[in-house]
Amino acid sequence: MRVLVVEDEPMLADAIAEWLRDEAHAVDVAFDGGAALERIAVHDYDVVVLDRDLPVVHGDDVCRQVVASDATTRVLMLTAAVEVTDRVAGLSLGADDYLTKPFAFPELAARIQSLGRRCRPAAPPILRRSGVTLDPARHEVFRDGRYLPLSKKEFAVLAELLRADGAAVSAEHLLEKAWDEHADPFTGAVRLTILKLRRKLGDPPLVETVTGVGYRLR
Repeated sequence: MRVLVVEDEPMLADAIAEWLRDEAHAVDVAFDGGAALERIAVHDYDVVVLDRDLPVVHGDDVCRQVVASDATTRVLMLTAAVEVTDRVAGLSLGADDYLTKPFAFPELAARIQSLGRRCRPAAPPILRRSGVTLDPARHEVFRDGRYLPLSKKEFAVLAELLRADGAAVSAEHLLEKAWDEHADPFTGAVRLTILKLRRKLGDPPLVETVTGVGYRLR
């Protein structure tokens, strides 16, 4: 998934981002509400992890704008306030979930995963097609019972191809979902990852290039 972490404490923001990247998410970071809104206007995020007390533009106002945009983006609000009234106020703004600080990273990751499922069309927990089985929870992939040791990017790209269920997926879409904002749109990263994925999937070939469109699984 594509996740935006908005947190004005750089050490905490970087720690959250690193944890989520280890979970195979593409993560961008913003340290104030204004920068967050700039990124949200450009990128299609699945989940925004939003600190409520932000400089420049308050987290409440960021949340209101995300909700008003009618996007499928889900908002997980973070705060140091522990009172029930604070949690109710945050949810009343349109936030989809609320987590108080300090929190455990595994719980944060689990909540993000749950919100990500809600912002996508319903899909089976385990993705299957043409003998390939991908388990997002366990981060495991098999082809005809043979385990495939995939990198994080290969795993993320294969997951997007499986979710497409035979439809073609553009390189731009794969770059948006599997990389972060620092990825060069003119890079050959997608092509190289597809090449490595094809080798690991083995024969007969499964990933097909659709000229002028992108890639799809047979």
